[in-house]
Amino acid sequence: MRFPSILRPLAALATITTIGVFCLSCNAPRAAPATALAPRNDGLILQDGEGERRERRNAGKGPFIIKVDRQNGGSPDLVMGYEDIAPGAEIQLHRHLVADEILFVHRGTGTASLNGRKAHVSAGATIYIPRNVTIGLVNDGTEPLGLTFTFSRPGFEELMRDNSVLEGQPVTPMSAEERTRIQAKHRWHTIAGPPPQ
Repeated sequence: MRFPSILRPLAALATITTIGVFCLSCNAPRAAPATALAPRNDGLILQDGEGERRERRNAGKGPFIIKVDRQNGGSPDLVMGYEDIAPGAEIQLHRHLVADEILFVHRGTGTASLNGRKAHVSAGATIYIPRNVTIGLVNDGTEPLGLTFTFSRPGFEELMRDNSVLEGQPVTPMSAEERTRIQAKHRWHTIAGPPPQ
């Protein structure tokens, strides 16, 4: 049957609807709803200081908290945490191969480096680090540099766990051999050092 051109889209929709209704009654296997595939997650509400509190094994850097990841809140994608970088301490130059990162400065001052470009940062500053861009940050102030870190994909939080202990556990210094082994284990997502030439 031929329909006038103005009615053709409606005729096509009616055909698709009829086929769709017919298929609803067939015994063909159907995909389960998306909600049935993932465990229920109601999210988290964390107060200041709450989360997975950890101490670094390299002296002088300061504590950190992993607030949201696969283990804390069950996020399959995002990683978020908070850290205080002690005066004179730094986040050494490194780059992330699979995730973008955002740092938000809550307090203190420092100097950030992105692929060699340097800028002063203080409370309220945001640093966006696309994947494969080298980041470094030095606390050149007199108080702790408090910041949040957020990653678009998991990976780095496992490196942070390997370089630290849970708060309250003995902090044993890391040997050079252990540091090398940990860096090699996490090389798929994080490379330490200056930007590639």
